[in-house]
Amino acid sequence: MKVGIPKGLLYYKYYPFIHTFLEEVGAEIIVSDDTNKRILNEGVKYAVDEACLPMKVFHGHVVSIKDKCDLMIVPRIMCIRDREYICPKFCGLPEMIKNSIPGMPKITEIPLYINSEKNLYNWCRKIGFMITSNLYMVDTAYIKALAVQGNFKMGINDEGQNIKVALLGHPYNIYDNFINMGLVDKLHKFGVGVITEEFVPEDDIDKEVDNLFKRPFWSFARNSYGAAANLFSKNKIDGIIYISSFACGIDSVVIELIKHRIGDFPFLVLKIDEQTGEAGFNTRIEAFVDMIERGNKIEGNISAHGECVHCS
Repeated sequence: MKVGIPKGLLYYKYYPFIHTFLEEVGAEIIVSDDTNKRILNEGVKYAVDEACLPMKVFHGHVVSIKDKCDLMIVPRIMCIRDREYICPKFCGLPEMIKNSIPGMPKITEIPLYINSEKNLYNWCRKIGFMITSNLYMVDTAYIKALAVQGNFKMGINDEGQNIKVALLGHPYNIYDNFINMGLVDKLHKFGVGVITEEFVPEDDIDKEVDNLFKRPFWSFARNSYGAAANLFSKNKIDGIIYISSFACGIDSVVIELIKHRIGDFPFLVLKIDEQTGEAGFNTRIEAFVDMIERGNKIEGNISAHGECVHCS
């Protein structure tokens, strides 16, 4: 059986698991290309207008491979951490795809709870039986996929630069270079290092989140806020860049939480949609880096007693 995997949304975080599992149960895997202009245009054409950019991009990835496969992985992700949930659009993604894109092959519609190995196994078992009737093959494929995902290290933590910023946002905005217009490479060209939330220990994130009046309902909000607060409080960064999808409700909340936590600390929010122009994007990044450099230069001229080094 040919199984299609759209290279969008949380593909960047969990692809080692799903690739390994499908290969081990004997599927032929069809993966869409990296996001490009053609895929974006197809997504904009078929997705509802209210969908955010990552959802539109996912539609484009589906369109690009729908005629090449017998089964399409369209994850209905419900939960990735206990007592927390993710964007509601994930819950209705299979319906969005079925009702927006004609001529679809069979798709996976089974709810997926990544927070529980038992629930994850049940999801894999149902998917596996769509491909093979061999229970032993399905079980061994699941065990191997868990091991491969466990050894997968994700994230960015640059060393050696004079300036370092936290790059935060939903994983698919951080790691899809077409969506973010090669932001990491742009920062590197300015001599700016990057650190992402994966390099902040879970316990440290929890400690920061526990200081909030109410526990965040969304996992993405928890991760971004906890990482921002921890890196800021420990003076590990010179600024924060948050990549936000236009009209994202979760982002609108977490951005305000971060602003309240860090005060006047350098903070740049880059909102993206299908109309975002790269020229304006570059100008804002350059201005932000320049602001940090000037701020660091001023701080370097002030002694620990608050006196100008050149005048004392």
